[in-house]
Amino acid sequence: MMPKNNKNYILFIALSAALGGLLFGYDTAVISGAIGNLTEYFQLTPVETGWAISSALVGCLVGAFFSDYLSEKFGRKATMFITAVLFILNSVGTALPISFTMFVLFRIIGGIGVGIASMVVPMYIAEIAPPKRRGALVGNYQLAIVIGIVVVYFVNYFIALQGDDSWNLNIGWRWMFGSEIIPSVLFLFFIFLIPESPRWLFQKGEKDKAIAVLQKLNSDEDVVQVQSEIENSLNQEDKNQWKHLGNPIYKKALFVGVGLSILQQLTGINAILYYAPEIFKSLGSSTDVSLLETSTLGVVNLIFTLLAIKWVDKMGRKPLLYIGSFGMTIALAAVGLFIYFDALGNWVLLFLLLFMASFSISWGPIVWVLLSEIFPNNIRSLALAISVFIQWVANFAVTQVFPSLVDNQWLKDNFNGAFPFYLFSAICLFSLLFVWKKVPETKNKTLEQMDSLWK
Repeated sequence: MMPKNNKNYILFIALSAALGGLLFGYDTAVISGAIGNLTEYFQLTPVETGWAISSALVGCLVGAFFSDYLSEKFGRKATMFITAVLFILNSVGTALPISFTMFVLFRIIGGIGVGIASMVVPMYIAEIAPPKRRGALVGNYQLAIVIGIVVVYFVNYFIALQGDDSWNLNIGWRWMFGSEIIPSVLFLFFIFLIPESPRWLFQKGEKDKAIAVLQKLNSDEDVVQVQSEIENSLNQEDKNQWKHLGNPIYKKALFVGVGLSILQQLTGINAILYYAPEIFKSLGSSTDVSLLETSTLGVVNLIFTLLAIKWVDKMGRKPLLYIGSFGMTIALAAVGLFIYFDALGNWVLLFLLLFMASFSISWGPIVWVLLSEIFPNNIRSLALAISVFIQWVANFAVTQVFPSLVDNQWLKDNFNGAFPFYLFSAICLFSLLFVWKKVPETKNKTLEQMDSLWK
């Protein structure tokens, strides 16, 4: 039985690191409340408006690409420090741009921070967490993402209320982006208070430091066992992770990781997160009401993410993914039908809330839990970096394609604007089949047991 002080310390570490997730969510969603005024202020074309949103995703791709190298070379803690600095630069630069080019440059810088954090933070939490608590602790990363989204929705809403349309056009959107500096500085501060990953310390030959960290994280009787498992695992590792990807077992693990990453994005979640205010406006809501309705989505996201964290280590990963896939399939099909038959009103909001609840209890947090734990030690950091990179590619693709699906005249004529929701619904149904056939259950298994899981 782990002493209470150990449990509290591990929770503190996980929550401190998870602030990187909060910034992920904050940076992702802040643009949703600012994009209308930003477009008008810089007189952007539709293509440039799309670039204002998706430019951050280009940065995410760059960050994810280099995340494996940075985390292996400099350590998990130093890499998180780098991301905090990038977030601070982003918050200042996007609040004070003198040109659209300058704005895009700092959006990309912030995106690099998000891309790095999306790989290193869940991996770090998984490496410090005991097996029986790993699901919930890594789930805090997704919880932090959701909190960041919810917080920024309300921040955007209250900033928008501080002035008239002219003030929001010239000043309000700058405050929205600038507000990110507060969580960025907090993240930087808390990084100094948490230890380096013991697994990375053992890997780099810092045995005394690694043992000291293990003693803070584990009961006395578990320290020797955990140390032995890590050292035995590292002794069997080959530093050339690329070579191992040719092994059929590791190919299978990577296929599942990449599949989970792609399907998480193809559910349509980010199309709804990025464009929610505009979706609600197109359905008849005013600017203020559309921001408030978007905030309601964020609150539901938060509530059901908390439930996922509570249940993931009890129910397991796969049952929650089944529930989520089924709920998302039904919800998006219903939204499509209401739009097709022009039966709008509160029904659309109700089923979008069902979609958000289903995603938040499953594909939001559980995918991050699985990505942090399913890969064997020989390929973990590389496979996680590849999966996260592919996830950002899918995110970018959805963000770019969604407006075209909405505006395509042939689809409008034949589906009355409902086609994107039908498409996402079909993909959600496929995601259920993918989990059933391909995804293993990892509940209560140590990171060192993942090799035997795939064999």
